[in-house]
Amino acid sequence: MRQLSVLCLALLVSAGVAAETYRWIDSSGRVVISDTPPPGKAKAISRTSGEPAATSGDESFATRKARENFPVILYTAADCTDLCRQARDLLNSRGVPFSEKMLQKAEDANELKALVGDAFVPSIKVGQQSYRGFEANAYNNLLDLAGYPKTAAYGSKPSGGIAPASEAKKTAPPESGAPAAD
Repeated sequence: MRQLSVLCLALLVSAGVAAETYRWIDSSGRVVISDTPPPGKAKAISRTSGEPAATSGDESFATRKARENFPVILYTAADCTDLCRQARDLLNSRGVPFSEKMLQKAEDANELKALVGDAFVPSIKVGQQSYRGFEANAYNNLLDLAGYPKTAAYGSKPSGGIAPASEAKKTAPPESGAPAAD
């Protein structure tokens, strides 16, 4: 019983301490990693905290390359609820970093018309390829061809989001799954 209480106390004390790790090169050229600060003659000192790294910089190499070469933009509208949510959920389930552009002004609608022929939401642009509407197989095909992973990495957080509203004159948003009115 006494050993158990000592063990519990030791675990509580170690859990409460935020471990910092120091990495440096000593005078003989060896790399040293320790929880104690380096001596005065150490070179190339770096210090890390015991907290986990942020997930935003932890994307896989494949995701990073796909994002650089084939950025994803999801076009939505304020009254597009179900289909736009499904499109967002598909992108997030695959761990795809994307930006969401809500049609709020005439320029946004014109940009989408030039891309897919009309202001139809949801629509997606992956690199130079685009798709009008939402169909999971079509979205998955575009993402597969761009090299995005089929599933999100464990612990990844949803990406994307709606760009902030601008001060410019706004037009009425298009209906969900229907072309926008001019």
